[in-house]
Amino acid sequence: MAVDRLPSFDLVVATLGRVGELERLLASLEAQTHRAFRVLLVDQNEDDRLESILGERQVEIVRLRAERGLSRSRNAALGDIRSDLVAFPDDDCLFAPELLERVARRFAGDPTLDGLTGRAIDEAGRSSSSWARDPALLTRENLWNRAISFTIFLRAPLVTRVGRFDEQLGLGARSPWTSGEEIDYLVRAVDAGAQIEYDPNLTVTHPDTRVAPTTLRSLGRRDGASVGYILRKHAYPKRMVGRMFIRPIGGVLVALARGDREQAAFQLSTLRGRLLGYRS
Repeated sequence: MAVDRLPSFDLVVATLGRVGELERLLASLEAQTHRAFRVLLVDQNEDDRLESILGERQVEIVRLRAERGLSRSRNAALGDIRSDLVAFPDDDCLFAPELLERVARRFAGDPTLDGLTGRAIDEAGRSSSSWARDPALLTRENLWNRAISFTIFLRAPLVTRVGRFDEQLGLGARSPWTSGEEIDYLVRAVDAGAQIEYDPNLTVTHPDTRVAPTTLRSLGRRDGASVGYILRKHAYPKRMVGRMFIRPIGGVLVALARGDREQAAFQLSTLRGRLLGYRS
């Protein structure tokens, strides 16, 4: 692909319940310095609450409908992919004005690059300590802390090759594995031979939502179950499985040493979830 013709984007945005947050995302997209993109907006709402914010937008929006479920919604958009690159912004994230141009130039300058992932930050520019700080080519072993849905950019031919999201995973799934759909997708992409780079300097803003301790434990169990499911589904070697189970055990011990009972309960719930997911 010639550098003087920057690639175009299809941005797959699944939305449910949010209005103000989606409007902020669309405003951030209207401010992009690179304008060759479409928004494939997959509306899971059962009403017309989005009508008030979709009129007269300065971006091309293709509005689609799907039943509830994040992976099902994304799958509903895959048949409408027409652009060079595909991304999956959350409906409450924000893109910096130069983000799409930076990503487009990276792909235009390296025809061997199949995908690019970045790091999540909050609105103060902070990032969780769990994010890797070193750039890397993604492998099955290292991708776990180097990607989240809204920081993933893939070439359209790779998306065609990998295919649909696993509908057993992701929010709204009819299973206990209600997260991790993007990790599963990247594992499949890497297994297909894709060259995907992680760049920690490429950031996407996502609000930092504080949750109650009981909700935190539920999240730990949910996310842990999805991790266990993915480890089993993709036949990860025992050394990797063992490492993924040891981490929350270490987290429990560290939290107890600090007197942080909430964090200890979260880590314990994560461990139980991983065991449940793996055994299932």
